[in-house]
Amino acid sequence: MEAGKVKWFVIVNPVAGRGRGLDHFPQISRYLRDEQILCEPVFTEHKFHATELTVSAVKEGYRHIIVVGGDGTLHEVVNGLFIQQEVRPDDVLLAVIAVGTGNDWVRTFGISSRYQDAVRAIREGYSFLQDVGVVSYEESHYRQCRYMANVAGAGFDAHVVRKLSHLKKKGRKGRWLYTWCIVKNFFRYKSTGVKVWVDDRLVYNNLLLSIAIGICKYNGGGVQQLPEAVADDGMLDLSLIRPVHFWHLLFRFHYLFNGGIYRIRHILQERGSHIRIESSPEVSVEVDGELLGETPLEFSILHRAIRIVVARDFYDRQPENCVCPAPKAN
Repeated sequence: MEAGKVKWFVIVNPVAGRGRGLDHFPQISRYLRDEQILCEPVFTEHKFHATELTVSAVKEGYRHIIVVGGDGTLHEVVNGLFIQQEVRPDDVLLAVIAVGTGNDWVRTFGISSRYQDAVRAIREGYSFLQDVGVVSYEESHYRQCRYMANVAGAGFDAHVVRKLSHLKKKGRKGRWLYTWCIVKNFFRYKSTGVKVWVDDRLVYNNLLLSIAIGICKYNGGGVQQLPEAVADDGMLDLSLIRPVHFWHLLFRFHYLFNGGIYRIRHILQERGSHIRIESSPEVSVEVDGELLGETPLEFSILHRAIRIVVARDFYDRQPENCVCPAPKAN
């Protein structure tokens, strides 16, 4: 079905990207009209509103959703797809126009940060079935569950997200704010005793600085913490960062961005379909950039669970799990 004959439900986060969601939406809306993409835009008004809007949209019959926001907004929408009971989550086609601060999820799928190119990808309609992670964590002495579209981090990574969120609330801005936050807090954070099981096999039992678990490759605004992750292989990738001296990391900092992270001998790689993490004392976890609860943590995988719009270049590299044109609406 041609894109112009399908009506997309557009969830806009007006505060994403330090207000870019609101300021840039008129421009994005113009690009959507130019590509003859019919839309019903709705603005989020509070945290988790995107989840509520997703559930309502699917109930109203929408099977095509565009997210105008960042990784946090996408996280809320994906969780909405699994909360709703009308259809299978992969019956809904999900697209992202990235206006957030980090925009890490789109990097894996070659989706441009240029709005016009992102809209063109929606118009072209190449889609891909992506894995989704299921995260179980402790919060206020209760077990909670959340769905993950990109990458989770525990330990130092979650600590940085907490500090970064605090700085943003105080009005701090800047492209290098995340990097600055890493450096500032590196000397203050203490490594924690952690046990990690991968598919019921104990793979780590020692002090650990941080751990990344995910479906995709990037987090933290372009850091390739999981450079070998494949988004539809039914596996979770892990990077275990052991205690490391700052100077050792400083001279290898570029490896964090160019895919060479495992050349740093303090960083270990694992892969599996079920992960369990325990620590003493408890450490925090963030999922898709959203700070959640604490250890103990469990991660499992839902294979090819959501259908997403990808760039043409991504389709050309791995067409076996891609579809063009986009699936027809019900």
